[in-house]
Amino acid sequence: MIHLNIGSNLSSKFGSRFDNITIAINLLLSSQVKIKKISNYYETPSYPNKRFPNYLNVGVLCSFNENPEILFKLIKSIEKKIGRFKGKKNDPRVCDIDIIDYNSDVVKKDFITIPHSRCHKRNFVLYPIKEIDPNWNHPILRQNVNNLIKKLDFKSRIEITRLSKNVNISL
Repeated sequence: MIHLNIGSNLSSKFGSRFDNITIAINLLLSSQVKIKKISNYYETPSYPNKRFPNYLNVGVLCSFNENPEILFKLIKSIEKKIGRFKGKKNDPRVCDIDIIDYNSDVVKKDFITIPHSRCHKRNFVLYPIKEIDPNWNHPILRQNVNNLIKKLDFKSRIEITRLSKNVNISL
């Protein structure tokens, strides 16, 4: 299975942060990505600059019949359609889609690293994964998502909020 994480902390011409994530998921669905599960929304402060708007994130469990490089190009085109442009690192963005895990493969190329190099340190990645795939293991570290969450510092474990709102898409 493939794990994606979709985030937004800015409104776009399409609407709110919630709308941006819903549009991203609809564009994935229309591009032959088969979505199995979507987590609830999770909200976290922007990192490292907490003065920026809070982020919304969801985890997506899916499958795709092409290689990770093609999925990466597809994701970049979806981000661009929603209005993402290349800004400074950690700047606010209307849409950010990361490939967290691709069938437990390890990929290291100039433009893509799978599993995502910092996924095991990010609360907004780990909590959605725990919700939709509680038996997931990091392909390199060989540790379960629950163990990875326990290794997060206290601040990371308390500054994330699971919202009761779900992505409004029927699978």
